[in-house]
Amino acid sequence: MAIVVNKPLPEFEANATGGIKVSNTSHTGQILILYFYPKDNTPGCTTEAMQFRDKYKDFVKAGATVFGVSRDNMNSHNDFKGKLELPFELIADTEEKMCHMFGVVKNKIMYGKKVKGIERSTFLVGADGLLAQEWRGLKVPGHVDEVLAAVKAMKTQDKKVA
Repeated sequence: MAIVVNKPLPEFEANATGGIKVSNTSHTGQILILYFYPKDNTPGCTTEAMQFRDKYKDFVKAGATVFGVSRDNMNSHNDFKGKLELPFELIADTEEKMCHMFGVVKNKIMYGKKVKGIERSTFLVGADGLLAQEWRGLKVPGHVDEVLAAVKAMKTQDKKVA
């Protein structure tokens, strides 16, 4: 089942660092950010993780919970998280269930060979459990600020509705 903006997320359950289970309903009532990245300890992914880390307090203040998602295993995630002092948890999608559900597995050419890779993408889920916004095939510079601005705009809208 594909994910669609303004629709609820399909059912899923995944394990994250810190012994946390994440599902389509585990964070209802909170704004949820799921950012998918290709691999722990690679230059672009390290930069992106550090930018989410550096803005983490702003995300929390705006009412959002952040999770990084990749195909790496829990040991790799724990090492990456510790090395960068990440204040948020990382989801180990070793079987690519979430990656396929969110449609981020893409064919890439690496060293002249076709390989399946993860397209850097971020998904913003509202407190109502509906997918509010998605960024696909993104570039790291400026992206975290863009996501934070979207979260803040979402909070402003919630206040207007209330």
